[in-house]
Parts: sequence; C-alpha cells; structure tokens
Amino acid sequence: MKKTIIAFIVLFALLFIWDRMLKNQQKYSAENKISDENLKSVSKNHSKPVNENETFKKAPDFTLTSLNKNEIKLSNYKGKVVILDFWATWCPPCRAEIPFFIELYKQYKEEGLVIIGMAIDEKYKVEKFAKDFKINYPVVIGNEKIANDYGGIHGLPTTFIIDKEGNIREKFVGYRPKEVFEEAFKKLK
Repeated sequence: MKKTIIAFIVLFALLFIWDRMLKNQQKYSAENKISDENLKSVSKNHSKPVNENETFKKAPDFTLTSLNKNEIKLSNYKGKVVILDFWATWCPPCRAEIPFFIELYKQYKEEGLVIIGMAIDEKYKVEKFAKDFKINYPVVIGNEKIANDYGGIHGLPTTFIIDKEGNIREKFVGYRPKEVFEEAFKKLK
C-alpha cells in the first residue's frame, strides 16, 4: 500500500512539473512569436542613411576563437566591410536573418565582405545550430564585456556594419531583410 501511495505522489509530482514546463514554454513561445507581418513592418524601419561628413565611432576590437578553432580578431579585417551580428539560437528574428547572412557571405566574400556571428548563447547549442543551418561564416561565442564594449546589446538580433577603416557605420536592432544588409555593404565596398 505504501509503495502505491509513493508511486502516485511521484507520478503526481512529475505531471505537475511537466505541466509547469509546458506552460512556461507556451508563454515563452507566445512572447517571442514573430509573424511574417511583424517582420515586414519591422523591416520598414531602416536605420538612417550614412552621412559622409559624419564622424563614426571606432568598432571595439576583440579576439575570440571561432567554432572552427580559428582566431577571429576584428582588427585583422581592416580593408574589408564587416557585418557583426549579435544573435542567439532561441531568438526567432535571429533565426530568420541567418539564411540571409549565409547567402550574402557566399555572394560577396570575394568582394571584401566579412560576416561574424557573435552568438550570445551556450556553446553546445551554437555548435549544433551552426551545423544544422550550415553557417558558412565565422561564428564566435560573445561575452558580456564585448556586448558592453558595443554599447550594450538590448535586443537581438543587433547587427553592426563596420567600414573598411574599422568604424561603426550603422547599427540595426531587430530583424531586417537581406536587402538592407546588402545595400549597406554595397555603399561601403
């Protein structure tokens, strides 16, 4: 009799925990759900056009090891246009942009485009995600210091366009369509 009561208590506790987990997952999914209409409306809010007379802030340098075990040092890319994308595997708008970056890198890397994915996430999740999505550009695991050096990352994705001299020319917070990044690169190449 005692074993049956204990079994029921354990079963009840497991069902309760499972129910809480499902409700939290549903709440998280609802809060982070992005519809095609939301993506289109956000994408209309591009950053300001580049003003040639404006003084730009130097992009903070960093040195990190990529998932491929290569050293990625931002200052080594002087003379190239860099798209630096802060993202996470759990972020729906980030996941929507990554195929754009894969296409852009494939199309423009020979013309001087560098894309660096700065993942704000756990390494094992990023490694699996990069493999599943066949990410063809360098991906590094970011940290709080780098995020703070870039003014704090208050929303994901946050993408910086860095010119050939290492200056931050544009910053995009939130989803943008491929054409926005392509246009930003073409203005600076």
